[in-house]
Amino acid sequence: MSDLSTSYLGLSLKNPLVVSPSPLCEDLGAIRKMEDAGASAVVLHSLFEEQLSINSQDLDRFLTSGTESFAEALSYFPDMGQFKLGPEAYLEHIQKAKKAVKIPIIGSLNGVSTGGWVSFAKKIEQAGADALELNVYYIATDPDMSGAQVEQMYADLVRDVRASLKIPIAVKLGPYFSSMASVARRLDQAGANGLVLFNRFYQPDFDLEKLEVTPNLNLSRSEELRLRLCWVAILSGLIKADMAITGGVHTAEDVIKSMMAGAKVAMMTSALLKNGIEHLKTVREGITAWMEKHEYASIRQMQGSMSQKSVAEPAAFVRANYMKVLRSYALK
Repeated sequence: MSDLSTSYLGLSLKNPLVVSPSPLCEDLGAIRKMEDAGASAVVLHSLFEEQLSINSQDLDRFLTSGTESFAEALSYFPDMGQFKLGPEAYLEHIQKAKKAVKIPIIGSLNGVSTGGWVSFAKKIEQAGADALELNVYYIATDPDMSGAQVEQMYADLVRDVRASLKIPIAVKLGPYFSSMASVARRLDQAGANGLVLFNRFYQPDFDLEKLEVTPNLNLSRSEELRLRLCWVAILSGLIKADMAITGGVHTAEDVIKSMMAGAKVAMMTSALLKNGIEHLKTVREGITAWMEKHEYASIRQMQGSMSQKSVAEPAAFVRANYMKVLRSYALK
C-alpha cells in the first residue's frame, strides 16, 4: 500500500490534500465532509484586516467619503454586510471546527499591515488553530513606492507575527516580484515556516450599462498550475520553509506534479466548488492508483524529484526550459 503521508508546517498529515480558503470553510458540516472525503487539513476562510481595524459602519463611511461626485466609484468598495463572520465569531468558529474534526485547522488572516494582525494572530492561536496562514494580498499602485519597500513590508509583517506566535505560520503571496527567489528567501529568514504559491490576482470588470465595477471570479483551471510548478521547482532546496501549491489543483495528476516539483501539500478549492467535496476522494484514489502503477512507495519519495535541485544553476534550469518550449512548436 502506498504511503501518502507528508508533513507541512511541522504538522504530520495523512496525505498532501489540503482544502484552501473558501465559503465552504464557513460551514462545520462541510468541514466534516472534507475530513471524511480525505482532506488532511483545512485552511479556514480569511478574516480581513479591514474587519479588525475598523467596525463596519466606520469602514463604510471611510470608504465612501468623497464619492458623491463620482457615484461609479462606489462599486469598487466592498459591502461589509456580506462578511458573515466578524472577529469574535471567527474565533468561535475555530474552536468549533477543532472539536468537530481531528485534522489540523489552519486560520487565515488577509491584509498588509502589522497593526491589528499581531494581536488578533495571538487570539487565533489561543482559539486552538494548529497554524496560521498570512494571506498577503497587496498590489502596489503608488508609483512612489519602490519594489524594495514592498518587499520590506512583507518581511516586517512576517517577522512581527512570527515573534508573537508559537504556532507555525505560512505566507500566501502572489508572483509579482522582480526577484521571486530573493523574496522567498527573505520571508524564510524572517520566520515563515511555509510559503503558499500563488495568490490569484482577481481583476474586476466594467459593466458599461450600469457604469459599475463588477467582481469577475472565474474558477481556476489545471493550466494555471504551471506557474506554480515552475517556481516551486526553482525554490526547492533553496529555502527551508515548506511550500504549498494553490491555484490550478484539480486532479490526481495535478497533485503528483506538485509533489514532484517540491511542494509538501497541494491545496484546492475551485475543484471542490465545481465538483463537490466528494471530489477529494476521487483525487486521493487517483493518487494511490498512479503511485502503485509507477511503483512509488511514498509521497516523500517523489517530492522534489523534478525540481532544479539536480541542476547547478537554477537560472539555467528556467532558460533551458524556455528554449525547449519555443522549439517544441512546429508549423504545419
